[in-house]
Amino acid sequence: MKNGLIHVYVGDGKGKTTASVGLSVRAAGRDKTVVFTQFLKTDVTGELGPLEKLGVRVIRSTVKLGFTHKMDDSERARCGEEQRRILGRVLEILSAHRVDLLVLDEVIDAVNTRMLDEGEVRSLVENKAPELELVLTGRQPPQWLLDRADYVSDIQKVKHPFDRGITARIGIEK
Repeated sequence: MKNGLIHVYVGDGKGKTTASVGLSVRAAGRDKTVVFTQFLKTDVTGELGPLEKLGVRVIRSTVKLGFTHKMDDSERARCGEEQRRILGRVLEILSAHRVDLLVLDEVIDAVNTRMLDEGEVRSLVENKAPELELVLTGRQPPQWLLDRADYVSDIQKVKHPFDRGITARIGIEK
C-alpha cells in the first residue's frame, strides 16, 4: 500500500471492534503486517486467538481492569499507567518495524476518559508513516480526527439486548 488511509469507527452500536477485526483478517490474509491494539479491554475475547494464529501482533492490557466510570482514584491511576504503557509499546513497534495496518481499538474512549493524552494520539495520527493504514475506534471522536480521517463509519445502536439485561455472550460479543 503506497497510500495508507485513516479509518474511524465510532458510535454507540455494536460492531466497531468487529469491523476492525475483519479488516485485520483481510490484511493478514494478504500477508500484510498487522498490529491489533486494544485499550481499556481486558476480558479474553474470541477474536484474539485466531488473530494471533494469522500472525497478527495483539497488544492489550495484561492487568485486569474494570469500567472506568466505576474506578476509584487509585484504580484510575493504575489504568492510565497501563494505557500509556500500551501506547508506548505501539510507538516502539512503529519506530522499529514496518507495519501495514495498525488498529487502535477503543483509543478514542481512552482519550475521552483521560487515560491517554489526546496530544500523543493526535501526534501518532498526524505523523504516521505514509503507507500505514490506521484504524481508530470508540465513541465521541474529536472533530480534528473526523476531519483528518479518510473513512468515518458511524455505527449506531437501534436496539441491543443489553437494554433488556442480556450481558455479553461468549462467542458473540466476547
